[in-house]
Amino acid sequence: MSSPENHGVSRISVSLPEKLLPQLDKMVSERGFQSRSQAIAEMINHQIADHKQGYGENIMAGTINLVYDCATPGLQALLGDLQRKHIDEVISSLNVNLEEAKTLQVILVQGPAKKLKLIADKMISCRGVLSGKLLMSAAILPPLHPLPDK
Repeated sequence: MSSPENHGVSRISVSLPEKLLPQLDKMVSERGFQSRSQAIAEMINHQIADHKQGYGENIMAGTINLVYDCATPGLQALLGDLQRKHIDEVISSLNVNLEEAKTLQVILVQGPAKKLKLIADKMISCRGVLSGKLLMSAAILPPLHPLPDK
């Protein structure tokens, strides 16, 4: 709720993993933010701007970059199932084992931008995914196999 003394600012509470807070504080200091709140507000503004761009139906190529906890029960199977479900858009994926039971997965995708965003959102919102981002380019991949004549 906003009140006259906080000048249109609403307070919220955010829970973070213990290891993330020192990293946030370091970034706040290094980038010169006045507070954690200012840094978090800036991050939220970027996410809202990206979300509002309205990805549309243009065919685009991109990557879905995920970092996840591979110890999360069923997560790897769920991510694999999502890739198989969207086999027309998922071109390839690469897994790299990181420290502390973490995995970096880079998934190469191509298709309508709106659908790529939907696929990425499904993956990023899975329990056990620690971070994720869809990066898209207007350039597209050449056809992997010629399409049959209709």
